[in-house]
Amino acid sequence: MPAQTSIIDSDIHNAIDRKRILDFLPEPWNTRFRSGSGSPGGLGFWNPNGVMRRDAVMPDGTRIESDPKLLGSEFLDVYGVEYAILNPSSTLQYGLSPEPDFACAVVSAINDVTVNDWLPADPRYRGSIVVSASDPLQAAKEIHRLGEHPGMVQVLMGSGARFPYGQRIYNPIYEAASAYNLPVAIHPGSEGVGVAGPPTASGYPSSYLEWHTNLVGSYIAHAISLLTEGTFVKFPNLKFILVEGGIAWLPALMWRLDKNWKALRMTVPWVERPPSEYAYEHFRLTTQPMEEPDKPEHLKAVLDMFPADKMVMFSSDYPHWDGDTPDFAARALPRDLRSRVMSETARETYGLPAPSPATAAKATAAD
Repeated sequence: MPAQTSIIDSDIHNAIDRKRILDFLPEPWNTRFRSGSGSPGGLGFWNPNGVMRRDAVMPDGTRIESDPKLLGSEFLDVYGVEYAILNPSSTLQYGLSPEPDFACAVVSAINDVTVNDWLPADPRYRGSIVVSASDPLQAAKEIHRLGEHPGMVQVLMGSGARFPYGQRIYNPIYEAASAYNLPVAIHPGSEGVGVAGPPTASGYPSSYLEWHTNLVGSYIAHAISLLTEGTFVKFPNLKFILVEGGIAWLPALMWRLDKNWKALRMTVPWVERPPSEYAYEHFRLTTQPMEEPDKPEHLKAVLDMFPADKMVMFSSDYPHWDGDTPDFAARALPRDLRSRVMSETARETYGLPAPSPATAAKATAAD
């Protein structure tokens, strides 16, 4: 990858300090949070690698993702990342607490930590407004609270949910996000947690490998729901980002959905065009975890089956165990897609300023 290639990372996981959450969390939720019993937790699967990279640590034991300055110097500087979209670690499960007021209070405090501690620390950081989708009205209120903040560039929800995300109960979230031209993103890992249903359509898997591989199932369900319920007809400027959900499943799903729509469109009369057309306009996908076939040309063939230049955005997923560095992701991409995927689609989606003319000229010459 040319040294001057612009890089916008759409999925970096910073760690939010629990003590700082307490500084922004009112009672009675503060006492509840301090007790340690607030999160619905996980399913108890064992990942032999651990979730976080073992090398993302300083000699004194400090985790790189826990410190705004270290994350900038040890990752953004190393790879020349122009902007980093922060999706805080271990936060989305709070939105699936069976106690909606507690959940909304905690995610609001998490957002305050992002605004007060992370965004001022480095001009390359951009934040996500974490919301509890289980309470769409309070989620919308949180979006209105922070929607005008220039550093907060998307709304973030877990992909584990009570109902598929196209259902009208979620419309207040999409209405609020649309009011500020904020994309809505979902991130995996909360499937089966709290008030979310079982992590797969067949029930509960019995290993981390099975659970992790099955995560794409929730993305497929949400995508079909959003398209058939007419979410993008109701909210025509809404962009929906499927973070860390893979890529290769999209074309075949759209072929199947378009075919079925032709025969069954009477059941969804508000969907006036083939569903794939709405998908290609409104969905965004991230590279990690990009499929890695034995024959690299197979991935390139898949990328040619849909408008990847307008839909796919680079993500490192740093510092997760299966993350990808920018150079690794770029090598897997056809040359004519690299600038779009590595930065420009994300720049348009998040409304980020373009690099200076001098920087852009250098990048073009290097390519």
